Amino acid sequence: MAIALVVIALLAALALLPQMWVKNVINRHSAERPDFPGTGGEFARHLLDEMKLDHVDVEQTDRGDHYDPMTKTVRLLPQHFNGRSLSAVVIAAHEVGHAMQDASGYRPLIQRTQMAKQAQRVEMLGSVVMLLAPVVMILTKAPFLMFAQLAAGMLILSFTILMHALTLPVEFDASFSRAMPVLKAGGYLAEDDMKSAREILRAAAYTYVAAAAISMLDVVRWLRVLRF
Repeated sequence: MAIALVVIALLAALALLPQMWVKNVINRHSAERPDFPGTGGEFARHLLDEMKLDHVDVEQTDRGDHYDPMTKTVRLLPQHFNGRSLSAVVIAAHEVGHAMQDASGYRPLIQRTQMAKQAQRVEMLGSVVMLLAPVVMILTKAPFLMFAQLAAGMLILSFTILMHALTLPVEFDASFSRAMPVLKAGGYLAEDDMKSAREILRAAAYTYVAAAAISMLDVVRWLRVLRF
């Protein structure tokens, strides 16, 4: 019992601390910059046009900054789409980095996209399998069958953890192999801003560490509920 509580506490910290750090980094660089010639949305559009990716759209969203490879769309939060802050510009470059990955056929992005399509259905299936396990034991009076079903449910729920693990290298590639070289080569930022830009790009990638930890918390929660 004590060990389980320690594990839950560690996973909760792993989920919350990166989120807090990411939010802090982005907020610290969210002040409007009158010296910037355009907004994050305009900068994303400019970069896409420069890369001959004019088929990729740029939109405002309330569902988090992201690139949608299915619709070929860069989506930015209102403060990043309309803002002229360092965070807005750098996050726009990061999401354009994903569009560059897509255009070049970057395999890890393709694999992540394929897994993401299945993630919601897989999670639902895993939850159903876990919920039915005690019912199966009562009906069949076969504990082994219940344990086998629980193991299958755990494996299914672990699918999302694997997806987040695959996401990390994709995010770091978008930040440091795509966005950062573009920012440097284009001279879009002053030298004094480059250190902060690296910090923002790192924060953009680490959001998925928290997501992976939350998925692991869900698995541990199921273990406690079912007392496996």
